[in-house]
Amino acid sequence: MGGTFDPVHFGHLIAAENSRSEFDLDRVIFIPAERPPHKEGEAVLDSHKRLEMVKLAIENNPAFEISTLEQERQGPSYTIDTVEYFRSRFPDTQVFFIMGMDSLLMFDTWRDYERLAGLCRFIVVTRPGYVMDAGNPALARLPARLWDNLSLLEIPGMDISSSDIRRRVRWGFPIKYMVPAAVETYIKENRLYEKEEITNAGS
Repeated sequence: MGGTFDPVHFGHLIAAENSRSEFDLDRVIFIPAERPPHKEGEAVLDSHKRLEMVKLAIENNPAFEISTLEQERQGPSYTIDTVEYFRSRFPDTQVFFIMGMDSLLMFDTWRDYERLAGLCRFIVVTRPGYVMDAGNPALARLPARLWDNLSLLEIPGMDISSSDIRRRVRWGFPIKYMVPAAVETYIKENRLYEKEEITNAGS
């Protein structure tokens, strides 16, 4: 499960656990992006702090793991590089990539997206009752073989967003029950998101 996780929240955890259960996954590996290419120029928290929050969020679930692959690799975090790494590491295992509908709608902007479409299975998590708009031009641009490797999974609680959490912290609103308690404590103790002094995605 790749993502910026800025910060990680219960929506991520619910999506991961429901994906694990529905598709009988052995484990879910969280892979915080070092430099998200789609967020170049945007304010993104230092990856080591985001990594620490994910560690705190998943520490009580033995089926959840964290990978520092993209921190070790440095540079922009391209999904195709990450998927190829895990395919080579687990050659006899079916690799799944969990993402949200927003990512699916941007899929044709990803590096080598045509080839990526055939490298793994994709789980796209959606809000309950979500119906794809057949007239959406973003869907029309998706590679045909992606549809053969794609499953939609309705997830409750997907209305939580990292951007909303950041705004709430900045405005002094509570984030209790939006993030795990340990993550909330980490944010408060490190005074994260209180102002927009966050490092940009290219650093």
